[in-house]
Amino acid sequence: MHAPRVVVIGAGIGGLAAALELAASGADVTVLERASGPGGKMRTVDVGGAGIDAGPTVFTMRWVFEALFESVGLDFADVVHLDAAQTLARHAWCDGSRLDLHADLQQTVDAISIFAGADEGRHYREFTQRARKIYTTLEKPFIRSARTGPLGLMRNAGVRGFGDLLRISPFTTLWPALGKHFRDPRLQQLFARYATYCGSSPFLAPATLMLVAHVEQDGVWYVKGGMHQLALAVQRAAERFGATFRFDAEVAEIHAERGRVEGITLQGGERIGADAVVVNADSAALTSGAFGAAAARAVPASRATTRSLSAITWLMQARTSGFPLQRHNVFFSTDYAREFSDIFGRAQVPSEPTVYVCAQDRDDNDMPHTGTPERLLCLVNAPANGDTHAYTTREIRSCEERSFGLLARCGLDVVPEPEATRVVTPTDFNRLFPATGGALYGPASHGWMASFNRAGSTSRLRGLYLAGGSTHPGPGVPMATLSGRLAAARLLKDFASIRSFHPMAMPGGTSTR
Repeated sequence: MHAPRVVVIGAGIGGLAAALELAASGADVTVLERASGPGGKMRTVDVGGAGIDAGPTVFTMRWVFEALFESVGLDFADVVHLDAAQTLARHAWCDGSRLDLHADLQQTVDAISIFAGADEGRHYREFTQRARKIYTTLEKPFIRSARTGPLGLMRNAGVRGFGDLLRISPFTTLWPALGKHFRDPRLQQLFARYATYCGSSPFLAPATLMLVAHVEQDGVWYVKGGMHQLALAVQRAAERFGATFRFDAEVAEIHAERGRVEGITLQGGERIGADAVVVNADSAALTSGAFGAAAARAVPASRATTRSLSAITWLMQARTSGFPLQRHNVFFSTDYAREFSDIFGRAQVPSEPTVYVCAQDRDDNDMPHTGTPERLLCLVNAPANGDTHAYTTREIRSCEERSFGLLARCGLDVVPEPEATRVVTPTDFNRLFPATGGALYGPASHGWMASFNRAGSTSRLRGLYLAGGSTHPGPGVPMATLSGRLAAARLLKDFASIRSFHPMAMPGGTSTR
């Protein structure tokens, strides 16, 4: 019996999840990562001697990771320590108004009632009920399942679920749908931000994205030591089952023979044979030819006009005053429509951006900070044009003045420590994640067909499988994790159908075939 030799390209969370399940099933797994460590976008950057989470900062859908570890006989709680957030996020506007969303539903209803009136509190409760129905309708037939088209989704949902599919609002965009729930424009703006969680505009993305409200209400956690610890935990689990990790190892080409993968070549010329390859990278990297001609033909090309949001971020140690920061904070612009027209219509940084601030030394404790420097990730949305536009020092400084000026108008003063700030632009993100222009979420979720147009686990080249945020079921840490699991499951199924290989994971790090 021959265990499949699998090369996983990319140690982002999708590739890590695939590597863990494949290794636990007995496959001979080698993970190749061009960076110096695991995590992909879920990375930590040293700024002034302090490690700052420089990518995803919100941990949700805990069940995805519990199921991943349980599938290989391990307990997620043994390796990753989580603390439940009681305050999901703090939101602020230039008029001085503030609103917290809480883990406790009634507490949020009460907060909204005080903020905007009792009717809006009641509308919020109705909104969360609708969000829960949308999520429940899509979880099994779409989120947990292999990629399918509209007809396949209907088949997966079954006769009983057909009516629910008609009520998830795929043909209505998010912004007007929210206008039917909320009269207060600040609440419409707040919940429209959910479109940005998949790198999209609320004026172009389907109202289906209201389901994000249910995901947050179902639980938000803080990862002890930062989000990067999650990547390290999955890496260590995969190594326990025999997976080999090689960092600073960039793949130059995926080779095929007679329509099937046969191996890869590294930039230095080293050749590694493989029965299968899982690519955990943006699908645009494949179609651009970054992995050779055979791989470029394996996936339909996407247009640059469909790219999701990029960002400009400031990673810093800074002293703050004037505003009681929580872990997650959002400071809203005064013209949301203009903000997204600037990005997607004019391909420019917004004239007045909304600013997200992750205060990574804060938690639910609302006590004043000590006044010592704290770790901040400040982020504004930007167009994914990092491959065609070089962001100048003047342009970055102008964006910084507008962004931190808005923070000041909302009451937050930020004084960076000398030599303890690092700015990352779409150009930098494109360098980190080639062929994307700096897009951080794969293709944008604009239009009702967008989710069906994402690449699936399989490709046109036999033995080549895909994972990551640009593939089904979509962007975000939990979704990319599911994509890795879907890729591993399909690979093992295909291999078992042609070889005498019958994988079975056993608790304790042992596997039998």
